Amino acid sequence: MFGGYERNVSKQKDFWIEFFANRRDGGHRSSSEEFISMEAKEKLFHLDGGKTLLDFGCGAGELLIYYTPEYEKLVGVDFSASMLDEASKRIMERKYGNVSLIQADNKTVWDKLESSFDRITAAGVIQYLTDEEVDSFIFNASNYLNEGGKIVLFDILDPRLYPLWKIGLFSEEAGIWKILRKVGFELKVILSASLNNRPRDILGFAHDPNTIKKVASKYGFETIFVQSMYYEYKYHAIMY
Repeated sequence: MFGGYERNVSKQKDFWIEFFANRRDGGHRSSSEEFISMEAKEKLFHLDGGKTLLDFGCGAGELLIYYTPEYEKLVGVDFSASMLDEASKRIMERKYGNVSLIQADNKTVWDKLESSFDRITAAGVIQYLTDEEVDSFIFNASNYLNEGGKIVLFDILDPRLYPLWKIGLFSEEAGIWKILRKVGFELKVILSASLNNRPRDILGFAHDPNTIKKVASKYGFETIFVQSMYYEYKYHAIMY
């Protein structure tokens, strides 16, 4: 039973690795600089200071370049070489000299770090980790966090709201027939994914806030949960 579950999760991981292998954008709701700038301001508000920052899953660096002027030293991490190539271009264009980039995943990153940080963050990344991997991430991050530091996990899929968003309940044009058509479509997607050994949802796993809170508490953190300003079906977890 458990062996089958592990194989299924492994196949999903392989799918996402291939999916992101040649991507050159972070998949934000909008790619406009105006939107990214507003999103970065929200996240900087919740990061709330510190001098050093680890941005895990920095992707193409869209947010990282807005974090950079606010910190003395930053490290951006991503497993995708193409994403890091885009992040490097953005950094060089702005002539930032206080940023380092590392190619690694949630398992290999820790052995590549040379210092601890005041802030450790990840935006739109936790959804690609299982509950067990989230536990491991928070534990490892806690060992690289300076005294008084924070771990801030942005844009976690909310299992209470995400299904409602997917069927169009938050849409201004929501109506019973449109919602029913959306439900039918989602059922077809789930069936097709199961038959073809693909993830049921390209956006990954939703994580219950209570689960995140229990894990954080286990490693000595208090946690505040905040609704995302720009993604109505996501929330942020601020651990201190």
